[in-house]
Amino acid sequence: MDNSFFSIDRLIEFGLSMAVAQQMVKTMNQTMQNMYVPGAMNPMQPQVNHTYYVVLDNKQSGPYSEKELSRLIADKKVTKDTYVWEPGMLDWQKVENTPDVLKLVALTPPAFNANNK
Repeated sequence: MDNSFFSIDRLIEFGLSMAVAQQMVKTMNQTMQNMYVPGAMNPMQPQVNHTYYVVLDNKQSGPYSEKELSRLIADKKVTKDTYVWEPGMLDWQKVENTPDVLKLVALTPPAFNANNK
């Protein structure tokens, strides 16, 4: 038996090995394409700019952006009892019943008071 790399037995063995390797790669690629990876194929949703209207001093005011509404919350001009409306709502609701605005309340830091430190 000829042990050189170019012997017919070695070339057949090499060819069969390449065929097996190609089949394995094909199978792995098909498996990976069929895998479900949460969030991998979901396009990122564009950020929606919300606008809000609030009742201040018994008057409708706005529209306010989230940043502007957060400032009103920090300044305590908007409280849990303030009425708010945003496009898509059927009627005015109190802040405490409006999840989008409650989120802003939770994310608005309290006012800094150097006297209490």
